[in-house]
Amino acid sequence: MSTQPEEPDSTQSEVPDLTSLLRPVVRESSVSEVAKRLLDHLSEGNLKPGTRLPAERQLADALGVARSSVRGALSALDVLGIIEIRPGSGSYVREGTSEFLPRAINWGLMLGQRRTQDLVEVRTFMEGMSARLAADRASAEDIERLAGHLERMREAGTDVKAFIDADIAFHLETANIARNTVLSDILHSIRALLQVWMERAGDIEGTVSGTLHEHGAVLDAIRAGDPEAADVAMAEHMRLASERLNLSLREDRPN
Repeated sequence: MSTQPEEPDSTQSEVPDLTSLLRPVVRESSVSEVAKRLLDHLSEGNLKPGTRLPAERQLADALGVARSSVRGALSALDVLGIIEIRPGSGSYVREGTSEFLPRAINWGLMLGQRRTQDLVEVRTFMEGMSARLAADRASAEDIERLAGHLERMREAGTDVKAFIDADIAFHLETANIARNTVLSDILHSIRALLQVWMERAGDIEGTVSGTLHEHGAVLDAIRAGDPEAADVAMAEHMRLASERLNLSLREDRPN
């Protein structure tokens, strides 16, 4: 019995010309190197949710690697929930961009991706500026709201999600108090980094007590209206938080 050829699915995105954007992997091919290269384009917005990726052969030719390396990279991204591999159809960027960025950052941190490390560095600088401006501009109502976030962190107990949510709220509130719309927008835009940062370091001994103490010092400086002290306190918090993050990465990164 003859069958009619399947009509193309008009809801599926056309294959992007990703191969023209990719450059050959210079050093010996590896799954992680290919995955990082693909993540670069995902994080830069070159590939939108629902986009079908080029075929394995096309990706392998563009990158100058074996198809096995491409296959391994795609499988890893599939496990992370960044792409979806549909047998007989191809690989697609998953929907839900709000969930993609934390996964991309997490994967980038694990691989030592330079772009992600740069983002951590920028966040550190921005947080210090935010605290400095907040100390200079905070009203009594602002300080009350900020203190409320710290109190919710204390009350979270063993509820990790509640602790992280209150921690993020503290940082974003500080940015709001700074009353600089550009700075606030930037820090809100990297909210996913805050989430990943705290989730990854959450299991490190002393994270909760250390984070509470460090946030308390930032709050005290803002309450005192001391921009210099607020900047110093936030810088110290960022330094110690970075140490906890790096410790978590060393424990998870393969040898």
